[in-house]
Amino acid sequence: MIVRLLLLAGSLALASCAPVPRQHVAERGEYIPSRLPPMKTFTRSGAQAPERSNSSIANDFLDLSFQLESGRTLPVFTRFEGPVTVRVTGNAPASLDADLTRLLARLRTEAGIDITRIAPGRPAGINIELVTRTQLQRAVPQAACFVVPRVASWAEFRRNRRGAMTDWTTLRSRERMSVFIPRDVSPQEVRDCLHEEMAQALGPLNDLYHLTDSVFNDDNFHTVLTGFDMLILRATYAPELRSGMTRADVAATLPGVLARLNPKGAQIQERPRGRTSRAWINAIEGALGPQNTMEARQGAAKRAVHIAGDEGWDDNRLAFSLFALGRLSLGADPELALNAFLKASNIYASDPSTVLHEAHIAMQLAAFALSSDQAGTAIAIVDRSLPSVRQAENAALLGSLLLVKSEALDAMGRPDEAARLRRESLGWARYGFGTDAEVRKRAGEIAALNPNSRQDRT
Repeated sequence: MIVRLLLLAGSLALASCAPVPRQHVAERGEYIPSRLPPMKTFTRSGAQAPERSNSSIANDFLDLSFQLESGRTLPVFTRFEGPVTVRVTGNAPASLDADLTRLLARLRTEAGIDITRIAPGRPAGINIELVTRTQLQRAVPQAACFVVPRVASWAEFRRNRRGAMTDWTTLRSRERMSVFIPRDVSPQEVRDCLHEEMAQALGPLNDLYHLTDSVFNDDNFHTVLTGFDMLILRATYAPELRSGMTRADVAATLPGVLARLNPKGAQIQERPRGRTSRAWINAIEGALGPQNTMEARQGAAKRAVHIAGDEGWDDNRLAFSLFALGRLSLGADPELALNAFLKASNIYASDPSTVLHEAHIAMQLAAFALSSDQAGTAIAIVDRSLPSVRQAENAALLGSLLLVKSEALDAMGRPDEAARLRRESLGWARYGFGTDAEVRKRAGEIAALNPNSRQDRT
């Protein structure tokens, strides 16, 4: 499932330096126009090839393809055999067509999959149906979107959801899949669901927390298919593989497949990582689970940090544990939150494959800096993060970072620059957050971080 991780810092009472004087600080209403600017969208993908050894990619391929997220094993390898068709049914939002067109083009060119969209009235291999978020979560609580085998519609899924028909472990080849996506969420959430669930309809069904360069990771930092993901899908549809192969069969064949598809990976030395324990996964799931009390979630995040430390991890799993702890401590213990974010940022900064992860931390650190009258520091933090966020096509994070920067510019007495940047940020926020009301809410939350704004209301 997809979990939104972006959390705005809110007003935090921190030690700060003196604010830069300003002659005039306008009311917040002047900064958010009555008519929001047009929604901005991404038009060019910049996925990079994975910088990892083929041996580690092969191990990840096997774990992604022969195990479910629940831990259940899959007896055989499955994929579509032959061309794949896709149709869309339900009341789709206007943004879906362009995002699906871009995704299908990438799957054809980067993953080498013969995949095309067909009319809604024709039978298809992959059926994308738009339903309401309430319907979706009533059927599968806590899921943002999901994919199911052997059914072609929501109604067929509801009739067969508890039987062998929708059991992935009984599958021997893929012929018919359904992807269910909520229609009443932001354009970015719809797109993110398209990427993750379409990828799982075509290939891997598991998520691995140690992956730093993939959507197949429940930390959900990457929300559009990466170069690693496209390589995994290209290998999935390599002519050397076929549905029905066992794990041993695939393991014996993969080295040749990857040598052909990713020759650079043969020259890279493998960096072994310890396997992720079920105890840590349970702790992280407890920290992220909104059904738990805040106290229980904070306790689970602390357990995740301790488990990661006991395991000797110094990678993205420890950093993610700290990130979760920081998010959950913002309201109750800002100092603990800041320390957790700083530690997580240092870990992410040490690995070139986690620059996007570091940018999520940067949002929190920039918010702290802005709230404590350190406008110049906030701007520097934001500017370092913008390239990776644009490349990852995360409009919600991009819009939020630019809103922080616009407030920082405003606090430094540069209102014209702030106004221009605020307009750009609102365009990205419309794609990232959806409704005008939600965009205004997010913009208002970030504006409240500006100490000059708080002074206006006293």
